[in-house]
Amino acid sequence: MSFVTQPPAPARPNRCQLFGPASRPALFEKMASSAADVINIDLEDSVAPDDKDQARRNAIAAINDVDWGNKYMSVRINGLDSPYWYRDVVDLLEQTNGRLDQIMIPKAGNGMDIYAVDALVSGIEMAKGRQKHISFEAIIETAAGLAHVEQIAAASPRMQALSLGAADFAASMGMQTTGIGGTQSDYYMLENAEPGTPRAVHFADPWHMATVAIVSACRTHGLLPVDGPFGDFSDEEGFRAQARRCATLGMVGKWAIHPKQIALANEVFTPSAEKVAEAREILAAMEQAKADGQGATVYKGRLVDIASIKQAEVIVKQSEMITNS
Repeated sequence: MSFVTQPPAPARPNRCQLFGPASRPALFEKMASSAADVINIDLEDSVAPDDKDQARRNAIAAINDVDWGNKYMSVRINGLDSPYWYRDVVDLLEQTNGRLDQIMIPKAGNGMDIYAVDALVSGIEMAKGRQKHISFEAIIETAAGLAHVEQIAAASPRMQALSLGAADFAASMGMQTTGIGGTQSDYYMLENAEPGTPRAVHFADPWHMATVAIVSACRTHGLLPVDGPFGDFSDEEGFRAQARRCATLGMVGKWAIHPKQIALANEVFTPSAEKVAEAREILAAMEQAKADGQGATVYKGRLVDIASIKQAEVIVKQSEMITNS
């Protein structure tokens, strides 16, 4: 074990991040009454250039006027390569009433991108005497972002989360796909077989490397790793499959780009009663082993030890956090 310990991630539910374009204020009340843990009001890709200014005003009014309950409130600003982002940050921080929790930074390419936003935010907070400090979530959606993912994760104490933006990531990497998340029809292997005989198709996961890199960077620096959008909101089983894959790899939640995806995300990223019960039984079994002077024991025919305790504690703590939120 390293002498440098991994800091814990923020202790808040992040099972579902519901997105809604700031150009459609009619959606805000519905978003507020949803079961999503995090609300992302979007000023970037879902807003046309001619609508940017009005969308920003809509977002500010919504943050100030809508009752968001205990939702974690986030706004995705425009990219740092655009003429809009600085005004997004300035107006959001100067004109909102303290309800805004987080700024989402799209297409982060390196730690300097995070520093640029941090410098502007810090200056406004000092000038306005704001006691509440805005947190950051960055989206890994470029080749540069993936190459510098750990640098991005460590770039600011404001950083709380990283998400994978599959569509822009695929474009940046030159991937030959228009799909957003999920299995890609041309990404497969054929089993070995005799010439002329049928060969089984094995579909691989084109997002695996990026997902693992994001989870690793997040766990190293105490952030929440989150999966991004699943484009086909009519494919509930496809969404559920991708969410389960991400949960297995260590991600804590997923975006919803349609209201029907909220329940699916919450279902997958809420530990089941069966998993929680089993985790508690493992902890109890290890406590008994410890009392008996043993470092390991057998639970349902398999060996459990100190590493098993850590795995079980993750499930129990996640369940308790969701229950108590």
